Amino acid sequence: MTSSARPSPGLPVILDGDPGLDDAIAWLLALGSPEDVQVLGVTTVHGNVGLDLTTHNAGVTLALAGAVGAQVPVYAGADRPLVRPAMTAAQVHGDSGLPASGLPDPVRAPEAEHAVDFLIRTVRARPHEVTLVATGPLTNVALAFRLAPDLPGLLREVVWMGGSTGQGNRTPAAEFNALADPHAVRIVLESGAPLRMFGLNVTMQAIATPERMERLRGLGNRAGAVSAELLTFYAAVYRQRYSLPGGALHDPVAVAAVIRPDLFQMQAMNVQVETQEGLNFGRTVCDVYGVTEQPANVQVAVGVEDAAFFELLVDRLARLP
Repeated sequence: MTSSARPSPGLPVILDGDPGLDDAIAWLLALGSPEDVQVLGVTTVHGNVGLDLTTHNAGVTLALAGAVGAQVPVYAGADRPLVRPAMTAAQVHGDSGLPASGLPDPVRAPEAEHAVDFLIRTVRARPHEVTLVATGPLTNVALAFRLAPDLPGLLREVVWMGGSTGQGNRTPAAEFNALADPHAVRIVLESGAPLRMFGLNVTMQAIATPERMERLRGLGNRAGAVSAELLTFYAAVYRQRYSLPGGALHDPVAVAAVIRPDLFQMQAMNVQVETQEGLNFGRTVCDVYGVTEQPANVQVAVGVEDAAFFELLVDRLARLP
């Protein structure tokens, strides 16, 4: 006799980010994977564009996901970094953050509760269960850790797209998410929370080539078409600045690491961040060779099975409207 029971929901996650086009694609990947991840809510932060736009774009992204997205609440968070002035990446993500045509309107308004309060309440209610996937500046996470010092020990883990073992992309030394709020990064690195970091050294290996964008268009659904249009906008910057054949799928890599951790090679290392103004401001200093003999505080991604990662992305976006 065939059971009519529904499959169990996946790993409970909170998606924290600053959509932004690659955040949006990352969140669609999560929403298309209900057997792997159960999205408890999305929290927005300043970053690629201002908070008003990242919050609006979160609602748009959830609307793109159809019925599954309509069930997910949105909580607006920090509109500026802890210390430094706010910065954006509109030159990469466009003035709106989602440079695509025919986007739907959000189907529900943001919740009245602040993102940081939602994070604290939700993690405390489900100790050692919740994974926090952060694909933007870490301001919300750092504020939550300061307001609730027990929180780092209650999270299952934090998965962050940010930093790098090597080069930067906003400055020669610093990746954008780290540079946007390095003081928040420092709080999270020193918190003791279980942390996996997916930096430019790995995400720049996952490129949306023209052939890959055609595969997304060929899915025949709105999620695939919008993703391809967003990545087409993105591609021009990557061709000009990095001589790459397409845009890097930074944030989807972090979500994929929650769904399929076997696709990544990780290395435990000590990671610190430079918070002093100067040429290295915002740089994540990764002790790859253990020369400092300081204890490891981060699992850092050092490799990705790029082809398998993209197959996962295509498979899950194909499930959406």
